[in-house]
Amino acid sequence: MTHMAELEPKHFNWQMEGRVAIIRLDRPDRKNPLTFESYAELRDCFRDLVYAEDVDAVVFASNGGNFCSGGDVHDIIGPLLDMDMKGLLAFTRMTGDLVKAMIGCGKPIIAAVDGVCVGAGAIVAMASDIRFASNEAKTAFLFTRVGLAACDMGACSILPRIIGQGRAAELLYSGRTMSAVEGERWGFYNRLVDGAQLETEAVDFATRLADGPNFGHMMTKTMLKQEWSMSIDEAVEAEAQAQAICMQTRDFRRAYDAFVAKQKPVFEGN
Repeated sequence: MTHMAELEPKHFNWQMEGRVAIIRLDRPDRKNPLTFESYAELRDCFRDLVYAEDVDAVVFASNGGNFCSGGDVHDIIGPLLDMDMKGLLAFTRMTGDLVKAMIGCGKPIIAAVDGVCVGAGAIVAMASDIRFASNEAKTAFLFTRVGLAACDMGACSILPRIIGQGRAAELLYSGRTMSAVEGERWGFYNRLVDGAQLETEAVDFATRLADGPNFGHMMTKTMLKQEWSMSIDEAVEAEAQAQAICMQTRDFRRAYDAFVAKQKPVFEGN
């Protein structure tokens, strides 16, 4: 296991609020684009979170009124034009590895989306477990607008599961902007929050999760991922096994003891 409170990344901001990690991309003057370096460092960070003892939830926050403007036009798109197929595939696999690391990190991730959230930024929001947005959030999967397919970083698999096949297809084919109100109505955003309170509400929500049965949260996130490719019978059996494991935790006993004593349970994640 590892402790991440002292993490000092070079290509994004990291801070801890209790047992909640807050991540922000740190180029607000450019609406927080991703670079080769920030992609890789974020991927490694989420991979390490699997083993983190001191982080129980993550907030991927906005910075300077914007979430993320996607891959940097100058730092990424320009150099891609000069790469051979092997180099291009290495890049697209790396970006996909960020999504896989987020989904596999074992911690609930709350995206707090303000302003621009496009391209790979929209993917980061999509790959989070829960999404809060300000009324100013503008979300676009704009890959077709730069001459590419919309099947990027798992979009054609994950987005339909969130908002439905037809709605996802429209956004992916057109690359158009989805407003915050539309995103909330379609189920992409769990709630709309005043921009001034967006990060506070996301951190408060993450803190409530972090105060919960964190082994159970890890198991929930694991099953949400694994059951995509299961039949109903397989899923019910897998959940039976997962729940039996969780019933061996001390948190299950703590919840029972607190109920009997008419107290609020204090979970410790074991």
